[in-house]
Amino acid sequence: MTRRDRTDVQIRNATKDDVPVFIEWARREGWNPGIHDGECHYAVDPDGWFVAEQAGEITGTLVVTNYDSSFSFGGFYIIRESARGHGAGWKLWNHGMCHAGERNFGGDGVFEMQNKYAENAGLIYAYRNIRWQGIAEGRAQPDLVPATGLPLDALSAYDRQHFPAARSRFVEKWISRDKTLALAFIYPDESIGGYGVIRRCFEGYKIGPVFADTPDIAESLVDGLTESIAGDVFFFDTPEPNTAAVAMARERHMEEVFGTARMYSRHVPALPLQEIFGVTSFELG
Repeated sequence: MTRRDRTDVQIRNATKDDVPVFIEWARREGWNPGIHDGECHYAVDPDGWFVAEQAGEITGTLVVTNYDSSFSFGGFYIIRESARGHGAGWKLWNHGMCHAGERNFGGDGVFEMQNKYAENAGLIYAYRNIRWQGIAEGRAQPDLVPATGLPLDALSAYDRQHFPAARSRFVEKWISRDKTLALAFIYPDESIGGYGVIRRCFEGYKIGPVFADTPDIAESLVDGLTESIAGDVFFFDTPEPNTAAVAMARERHMEEVFGTARMYSRHVPALPLQEIFGVTSFELG
């Protein structure tokens, strides 16, 4: 059989009306995005949303979010099955990398594809993220406060300590959507010691991020967030190097259901992984 070269594949910027396609395709892949993920993600860098088209039909999706002049993160990289293996995915990928430019690019790829991303795209493996699934059995935490009531600049500054770039626009949207709860731990001097978010997904709920100064604060955040959905299914994505986070999931009798390889194009950012208990999103970092 002659291998077809999809030279007729066109790459264009996705419009806001295309965003539901990205979310639906991610749902079909089993990635279980949040019901408001599209609007939160798109607001950060609308110019970084791309689709591959053939004969006017979308055959691939990719988001490359440029947070600032030095850091970019990719997600929603999906090629329709009938278009795979003919060059459409590589063409879309290269287009996205042009958008990232000289920035350090990060992404969470399916763990089994780690070697392919390393060989074909030159990405550097950093560590594994683990997705856990369980039943919410949290308890009310009187020491926590709604994160939506905190000054955005203070919350964003704390978030920045645990992420390679500032993302206040994203944080503002992420914590304030319908069917979303964001809680924070505040020290007596009114400084922030941790915050976490839980949001409604197509299946159950998902926690992310959970950033905390100590495991005890992280435990309190997870309990406070899951108290709001007691009895429901929830998911928790933990960086494997944070052994306290992994233990937290296991102590709650959660089941490992998925894994990704966190990879970067230039270097692995120096982040306090022992304070990152829950990943914000596999699609946005």
